[in-house]
Amino acid sequence: TESIEISEFIENSLILDSDSNLEKAVKLYNKVRDEIFYNPFKINLDFKKYSVLNTVQDKDGHCIDKACLLITCLRSLNIPARLGLSKVRNHMGTSKLEKVLKTDVLVPHGYAEVYLKSKWIKCTPAFNIELCKKLGVSPLEWDGHSHSQFQNFDSASNSFMEYIEDYGCFASIPKEFIKAKMKLEYPHMFVKDKWVLNY
Repeated sequence: TESIEISEFIENSLILDSDSNLEKAVKLYNKVRDEIFYNPFKINLDFKKYSVLNTVQDKDGHCIDKACLLITCLRSLNIPARLGLSKVRNHMGTSKLEKVLKTDVLVPHGYAEVYLKSKWIKCTPAFNIELCKKLGVSPLEWDGHSHSQFQNFDSASNSFMEYIEDYGCFASIPKEFIKAKMKLEYPHMFVKDKWVLNY
């Protein structure tokens, strides 16, 4: 079922057989960015139940969910892609979450790294265009040639997002690494080793 729904998601991205890998990657980036809504509260540390199919069906997801969906779609088209993780200070629709976490530092933030034209290019499909308009910031465009990771400022020149540390890229979801980083940053959000945020 998952492979069928992912195939349908890709087919609905207006990809043509004649498209280059770069063109396919950009089309998929735009589709994941805008058709899957960013939901920073949808933090899932129950990796046994994790599936990109959930992201497609629910039409929303955390930054890691959206990056993983893009990566899965790209890999199905034989375009190499991998998950990047970082530590960020973010003001992108996360004010309510920051109150719960007691900090504006978010760990980990997920992005995708795609192999195009003999080099790895970073892109972040997290923030859908509707959210960007609501918050007064330009959507994060990606042309497949250059890195596109975050918006420094909103339309009023207020600081919007800052990368504090890049943890590097991973071929698969580093489950224990993610959990360890979150326990270190948000110890009050864990009870008996379980994440307790409800959304």
